[in-house]
Amino acid sequence: MDIGVQGLNFGDTAGPDETRRLAQLAESLGYHSWWASDHVVLPSPKVDPSPSEPDTVIVDPIAHLGFVAASTSRLELATGILILPQRNPLVLAKQVASLDLLSGGRFTLGVGAGYLEPEMTAVGASFEDRGARTDEYLDAMDQLWHSPSPSFDGKFVSFSGVDAHPRPSNVRVVVGGHSPAAFRRAVKRGQGWFGIGTPDDIRGHLARFLDRPAGFRISVSAQVPLSDSVIKEYEDLGVDELVIYPPAFDGTVDEVLKRNAEFIG
Repeated sequence: MDIGVQGLNFGDTAGPDETRRLAQLAESLGYHSWWASDHVVLPSPKVDPSPSEPDTVIVDPIAHLGFVAASTSRLELATGILILPQRNPLVLAKQVASLDLLSGGRFTLGVGAGYLEPEMTAVGASFEDRGARTDEYLDAMDQLWHSPSPSFDGKFVSFSGVDAHPRPSNVRVVVGGHSPAAFRRAVKRGQGWFGIGTPDDIRGHLARFLDRPAGFRISVSAQVPLSDSVIKEYEDLGVDELVIYPPAFDGTVDEVLKRNAEFIG
């Protein structure tokens, strides 16, 4: 089972020294991947379902992963997840291709449609059409990355007579979310799915997937402490990678990373 780390671009671990140290520790312990989370702004005062207080430090995931890429040589890098309808798809396509180049092809773009209406309103994105924008933005970025003559004519984005280089060599798209639309999006437009939950939760979610293509990868943010039996439960469901969020477990981040490294294999 591959084991990854999530969410250390938040809070006390977000500074440069801690980011470099923890990323290098994770790599030395054999962790497979490093996932960065995304929120541009948070509601103030905090309201449900916001995940954090408004003064929580959250480093932009693309900037954070560029720093981690320069600090490591083997860790796979991923956004887990980036809120796509809040981003300009052409600008993001350039950022993704650039990070793919500078990381040596280690980057996975994990995206979702988002769930915080105050955040989307603040950045000028429509909450109501966030799903449609997510689909269209993925299609538009695919054009810029792969078409010999990129062009796109959609409801939310349109371009022609332009090109963008570098082209990414190895970017994978993973879709997060637990809605029927997210499952359809993952199969149609992605190469994997990023879920959150216990083995029972994931069993229910995966039962709703239809016609997963060969090579489709399942990554899950584990919501229970890891053990051999827990990992076996996830493996039996077809999960390829478990991602841990160290602040949710007992102990310091260092202790959690070292303790869970025994399950890497």
